[in-house]
Amino acid sequence: MLGARLPLALHGGGGLAVPDVGRIAVFHPAEGADLGALDQRRVHIIQPSKPMYDAFDAAGYGCGVACEDRYVASIVCLPRAKAEAYALIAQAAAVTDGPVIVDGQKTDGADAVLKALRKRGDVSGPINKAHGKLYWMNTAPDLTDWAAGPALTEGGFWTAPGVFSADGVDVASAMLADALPQKLGKTVVDLGAGWGFLSAHILTRDAVDAVHLVEANHMALECAKRNVTDPRARYHWADATTWAAQDRVDAVVMNPPFHTGRAADPALGRAFIAAAARMLAPSGSLWMVANRHLPYEDSLSDHFVKIVDLGGDARFKLVHALRPKKKRS
Repeated sequence: MLGARLPLALHGGGGLAVPDVGRIAVFHPAEGADLGALDQRRVHIIQPSKPMYDAFDAAGYGCGVACEDRYVASIVCLPRAKAEAYALIAQAAAVTDGPVIVDGQKTDGADAVLKALRKRGDVSGPINKAHGKLYWMNTAPDLTDWAAGPALTEGGFWTAPGVFSADGVDVASAMLADALPQKLGKTVVDLGAGWGFLSAHILTRDAVDAVHLVEANHMALECAKRNVTDPRARYHWADATTWAAQDRVDAVVMNPPFHTGRAADPALGRAFIAAAARMLAPSGSLWMVANRHLPYEDSLSDHFVKIVDLGGDARFKLVHALRPKKKRS
């Protein structure tokens, strides 16, 4: 927990010193991260996740999805993906004139990153607390070899570190794409569109007038814009669980995420199901793939009149849900 370690480093004898004037970048903090040890007016949150971005914005922080000019200090909150973690540290080092601080849980690779940084220069700390570490480089070395951004995969799609299925098409999405019928309706929503694989597949149908790609991860959506160039595509950087279509849609297609941290969180998939039901026309359909062990059946029955099991395999289940139920008053 950043809020447990940062005060110790700054005020508890840890030896970390941050300049008294100038902006401080905080890369990818989790929602609810305690930044009370810093002057809020000086903090610039860099957060690609729309729900987390909105939470920090509502709390009064300056927010963006990319760096703005230079900073007197920066804090990198380690993500789970190793390539993304290294890329964020390289990005911070390139735009920071003072200390580059790294904070993360041991389960997110904090020890491995510390070991790698020590091979590149002097590292102070670490501050060990709450199953994590905080450490810093007062003068960061050139880490451009760690930098990484959107790249073209062997399969011909653009992806980026930290984006779901960054190495290529995931098996579940490919399975759903193969199960989709030729006739989906004129207006389709790809809920949690990622880098756009399902939308690209849907847009091979001439009868489709529009596909709305709804995705919370800004970088994933930027990749989708490269992968899906059809003029019928509409892009929305938004929380899929709260986004609302302007008009009712004919079909929703989705491979919903089921992690908010390391543990599976079925509530996230249930929220996707509820959102799909809200935006569908009375005769609309949901086409969905999910891990077979996740308990979505009750939620599907709560929101749809008819549920059709399309099979799948031992790992994934394919579902077609028809006719959303009217919202109870």
